[in-house]
Amino acid sequence: MSRRTALITGITGQDGSYLAELLLEKGYRVVGMVRRSSAENFYRIEHIRDRIELEQADLLDQYSLIDLMRRTRPDEVYNLAAMSFVPTSWSQPVLTAEFDATGVTRVLEAIRLTNPEARFYQASSSEMFGKVREVPQRETTAFHPRSPYGVAKVYGHYITQNYRESYGLFACSGILFNHESPRRGKEFVTRKVSDAVARIKLGLQPELRLGNLAARRDWGFAGDYVRAMWLMLQQSEPADYVVATGEAHSVQDLVEIAFSHVGLDWKSHVVIDPALTRPAEVDTLLGDWSLAREKLGWQPKVSFAELVAMMVDSDLAIAAAEARGNAPAR
Repeated sequence: MSRRTALITGITGQDGSYLAELLLEKGYRVVGMVRRSSAENFYRIEHIRDRIELEQADLLDQYSLIDLMRRTRPDEVYNLAAMSFVPTSWSQPVLTAEFDATGVTRVLEAIRLTNPEARFYQASSSEMFGKVREVPQRETTAFHPRSPYGVAKVYGHYITQNYRESYGLFACSGILFNHESPRRGKEFVTRKVSDAVARIKLGLQPELRLGNLAARRDWGFAGDYVRAMWLMLQQSEPADYVVATGEAHSVQDLVEIAFSHVGLDWKSHVVIDPALTRPAEVDTLLGDWSLAREKLGWQPKVSFAELVAMMVDSDLAIAAAEARGNAPAR
C-alpha cells in the first residue's frame, strides 16, 4: 500500500510546521503549498526541508490550486494558510476576505473538480464567536465576530459546511481557540510578551508596551492542537469540533507568569498603551472541547504555565544568541 499524501497550505507557519512534523512521524508524504515570493521565510520548517515537498500555488489564484491538486493528488488537505493576525484585518479587510473567506472556497472548488475523495480540514477560529452569546463556547454557539478576520473566518467555516452538505465532500472545520508556541510570530501578544521578557531580562530592551491586559483567552499549545486536526480527518464521518483547554487566562496572567519565570516584577517593565487596543474588543473566549474529547479521544497535554515557560525559555536562548551576534532574529 502506498503511503498517504497530505497537502498543507500555510506549511511555513506555526501550525503548518508542527502538523508537518506530526504527519512525517506517521509516515505521510507531506507536500507544502507556498506562495511565490522574493523573500523566503522557511525557518520554521528548515529542519525538515529535506523530508517534505514544497509546491507553489496561491489562495488568490484558482487555476494554481486546481493545478496543484492535479499534480499532487492528496489524500488529505489541511488549509492552514490565512491572513491570521487580527489587528491587520482592520487595515487590510479586503485582502483578509480574499485569503480567509474566498480563498477557502477556491481550495474546496479545486478539490471538488479534481479530487473529491480527498479529506479536507479548514482552520476555523474562536474569533468567530467574538461578542460571545454563551460561556463556554461550543460547536452550536452562535457566531458574532468582532473583526474583519472573524467575519472572514465565519464565511470560511460555513462554506466548508456547504461543500460538505452540497457535494458530499469529507470536509471538517476545527474551531481552534488561541494556540501558541515558540514558533509564534512576534506580532501575537503571547510571543510579544515572551520575547520582550527575554530581552528585558538580558538588558536588550527597557519595557513592554501592551494594550488591554483584561482580555481573557483560552490558550493552548499548538503542538497539541495539530493532533486534533489530524484526528478529525481519521473519523468515519466529517464534523466540526471546538479545540480548546477549557481554561481562560487574562493577558495580565500571561505577563505575570512570564516575568515571574525570569525573576522580574512585571509592574516595573510594562507600559499600558491605549493605541494598542482593538476598535472592537473580544473580551473573553473560553472553549468547551468535550466533543473533541468524546469523539476524537483528544485532550491537551501542555498547561498554560508550561506553555509560557517554554516560550520564554526559547526566547531567552534566541536573544542570548542574538546578543552574541550568531543567530538570526525570529
